[in-house]
Amino acid sequence: MGTLAGHLVPGSALALLGLWHIINTIKSYHLKGPTHFRSSFWHPFWSSISKLAYMELILIIFFSIFSIIMQVLDYPLFSFTFKFNNFEHATMFLHLLIYSGFTLFSELNNKSDTLFEVSGILATSVFGQELFLLYYHSTDHVGLEGHYHWLMQLIVFISLLSSLSVTTFRSNFPSSLVLSISVAFQGFWFINMGFMLWVPEFAPKGCTIRLGHGGDSDMHGAVVCGTHDAFLRARALANLQFSWILAGVLIFVGCVCLFFPKKIANRGQSIQYERLHSRVAEVPLSVVGFKN
Repeated sequence: MGTLAGHLVPGSALALLGLWHIINTIKSYHLKGPTHFRSSFWHPFWSSISKLAYMELILIIFFSIFSIIMQVLDYPLFSFTFKFNNFEHATMFLHLLIYSGFTLFSELNNKSDTLFEVSGILATSVFGQELFLLYYHSTDHVGLEGHYHWLMQLIVFISLLSSLSVTTFRSNFPSSLVLSISVAFQGFWFINMGFMLWVPEFAPKGCTIRLGHGGDSDMHGAVVCGTHDAFLRARALANLQFSWILAGVLIFVGCVCLFFPKKIANRGQSIQYERLHSRVAEVPLSVVGFKN
């Protein structure tokens, strides 16, 4: 992951997955209502009988396998060398592969309802291992890079708590929505880290990006600030980016929440109109009967 592409690809995948879950979670809540809502760790693309219903889980499985291979082969060098940071990244995707594989097979065997809690535990382990490996990363992220990774750990921690809450309280809509928001937030923050930490043109004022190559002990891609004031300014900028990205995700959530009730309200109004229209049509018949 020590490249711009290494941050953009998984970040984009997480962002799209989170947005997909936000839309489907809100849609399910407004269609089923508070009493019948049930959380889900995945959502079908079309109806449950469609061949593409399990496309989300299938894509996660293939993406996890692809990411593990890229980490083991040390992309972009493509050399099989044992590097702790690469295998730590691969281990994160390994837990994602375990979760998606188990959930897919439970769905195919019609055991998803009885094994929902197990899938939830596996999903929680994905965020737990991600948080664990980010905190004890073999590559010692210090300075501004360390601050970006510390903010990333806050997001993952929220994902961990919300996934555990969804597993325990399946009908809890806020927990399910927070989980979807945190996944999307992870993706966008990962993309932001890729640009801010790996593209020299995006380096904060007074700081430079030191691109290096070598073993695990190298601080390749580290951002070095010339003065302490420059470092404080760069860290404050990272905090603002954190709040701005979260605000963007929340604006999207608000728009989606306002969209679905409008559609349902229109549907309800049309049904009421049809009932009222049918009643009006029956009035002449009753009047004629009264005259006779």
